[in-house]
Amino acid sequence: MARETGRKVIATNKKARHDYTVLKTYEAGLVLAGTEVKSLREGRVSLVDAFAQERDGELLLYGLHIAEYGYGTWTNHAPRRTRKLLLNKIEIVRILDKLRDAGGGYTLVPLSMYFSNGWAKVELGLARGRKSYDKRQALAERDANREIARELGRRLKGRTPR
Repeated sequence: MARETGRKVIATNKKARHDYTVLKTYEAGLVLAGTEVKSLREGRVSLVDAFAQERDGELLLYGLHIAEYGYGTWTNHAPRRTRKLLLNKIEIVRILDKLRDAGGGYTLVPLSMYFSNGWAKVELGLARGRKSYDKRQALAERDANREIARELGRRLKGRTPR
């Protein structure tokens, strides 16, 4: 069987970009069981309640739900088990420095999950939580930018506004 090439998105966490201001993103591998990979290939994953935390100098992903594989037997995995993240040691140290910063209020949230050249990867975002007024302000800014882009497009095409 030929190996997959390119990037195939499995799931995205749209709520994370709404609830958090993402400052930096990282790509991490995952330690998975065989039936987890098969379930991922079917797209049966949810990132909604997932977050990453440090334990014993390693980064672990908690709350990630990968549904049990339908054709699995006694070898099936637990859907919400803790999974180890695979990153370079330098990246782990930099992330942990940010997370341990008392005044920072940073957290590590998964933004998307995908297959990159056949390997399951997760995109992590170093993020800071938003307050409700920040969320409203971000929505208003996005709507204003969308309206500006529409108007600019109309003018470039030579159309007058309605």
